[in-house]
Amino acid sequence: MSTTTAPGRETTATPSRPPAVRHTRGARTLLLFAVFLCAACGLVYELALTALGSYLIGNSVLQTSVVISVMVCAMGLGSLAAKPLRRRAVGAFALVEGVLALVGGLSVLVLYAAFAWLQVYTPAMIVVAVAVGLLIGAEIPLLMTMLQRIRRQEAGSAVADLFAVDYIGALVGGLGFPLWLLPTFGQLKGALVVGAVNAVAGVIVVVFIFRRQIRRWVRHALLAGVAVVLAVLGTAYALAEDLEVTARQQMYRDPIVHAETTPYQEIVVTRSTAFTGEPDIRLFLNGDLQFSSVDEYRYHESLVHPALAGSRASVLIMGGGDGLALREVLRYDDVRHVTLVELDPAMTRLARDFEPLRDLNQHAFEDPRVKVVNADAFNWLRGARQRYDAVVIDFPDPDSAALAKLYSVEFYHLLGQVLTPRSRVMVQSGSPFFAPKTFWSIAKTIGTAGYATTEFQVDVPSFGNWGFVLATRGGGPPPPLRLASRAPRLHYLDDAVLKAASVFPVDRRRQDVRPSTLMDPAVLEYVLDEWEDY
Repeated sequence: MSTTTAPGRETTATPSRPPAVRHTRGARTLLLFAVFLCAACGLVYELALTALGSYLIGNSVLQTSVVISVMVCAMGLGSLAAKPLRRRAVGAFALVEGVLALVGGLSVLVLYAAFAWLQVYTPAMIVVAVAVGLLIGAEIPLLMTMLQRIRRQEAGSAVADLFAVDYIGALVGGLGFPLWLLPTFGQLKGALVVGAVNAVAGVIVVVFIFRRQIRRWVRHALLAGVAVVLAVLGTAYALAEDLEVTARQQMYRDPIVHAETTPYQEIVVTRSTAFTGEPDIRLFLNGDLQFSSVDEYRYHESLVHPALAGSRASVLIMGGGDGLALREVLRYDDVRHVTLVELDPAMTRLARDFEPLRDLNQHAFEDPRVKVVNADAFNWLRGARQRYDAVVIDFPDPDSAALAKLYSVEFYHLLGQVLTPRSRVMVQSGSPFFAPKTFWSIAKTIGTAGYATTEFQVDVPSFGNWGFVLATRGGGPPPPLRLASRAPRLHYLDDAVLKAASVFPVDRRRQDVRPSTLMDPAVLEYVLDEWEDY
């Protein structure tokens, strides 16, 4: 049976029925607001799982791919599973939101604990992503059903309204996570706050929109359930800091004296006197050791002083936010200006204000010759115009796409615009012993960008064997590996040590590897494969 509504248009007639709710315009607006909240929360859960995996495991590309693909697939299955629930859409939606609030809100805390105490992450993450995806997927059919109960409309129009609000919510959640939620609450508490918002979305639907459409005892049961969810999330919020400290300490051998999670990384500093009788301060970024105060001088002397064997009036340090490379550069009185480019302002702030690090870097950031720039090194180079006599590059290993771009042919081409014809460049290049393909790929990448290179290796007990590449712009001979004639007194290096360091044993010599580019990040592939073996 059909009825004509306009010339050329027909709709199926439906039996007349009383309106499901009063004040349909306000109810519809309120329901769409609930859709907005649900969408924002769902995307935050997705981003939180991705960020946590990148912090704990590394390989952000793989973590992002696994989380998104698993959750999207689960969302489709959740939509199918919700079809039988449409007859009781209001109660089912409130139940779904309560469970989603609990699972999503606790997801980061549970996964962090699993990683710390059980040494299990990826299988647990997949289980959580499936659970969250199923619940998010169940929302849309139920919300669509409730939207039509408020006011019947043509299916395409209803879908357009629902998805427009859904995508706007996703936009707000996607931007709010890194710009507000993570800096304000951190990973663990941020997820719990979002879980509470999810629970409130369910309350909005039940209490303010469809309260006349469900039995009183059902309404009270759902409200009691939401109250329990909020109580659990609130308790977890109150205990989150203690739980985080306990779980984090489980992952480190020595007592933690400082820990913070920034939008870029997790920073942990430990302190121990167990082995040497002297304080051993260690810095970890995303769980990876950056230095031990017992032997860091071996690494930083090797990184800095061969690069300063030539002209050094103006020096550029890229990375090295702990200030230890800066300390070595400032030991030369004829250095007139140093620019340090470090992405994370929390790292440079910690190195400047946290006493154990400040003592190690000898208050380097207070020197008037120093200028600190908190910026992405790749993008900073694109606008840089000053030229430098020496460049020291001290980035973490390229175990993520964001870091791999800093070891690319394109990056070293950009670097060339801030060099003089006689500039010397030093690049920390990983371990020739543990990761030989990564090391030689970095060397080949620098050479492909038009530099002459000299590779060498040193032994740092806390790290093991470690490698560096000294480079000069142009096609001349390899730069000589030497110290300046007026170099300060060093604890580890002299010319004899450098001469020996440039000799590689047979099993660590140059390998046939690919250079790394933005579109083919070979170093990322190599470092993930090689470190996985260890």
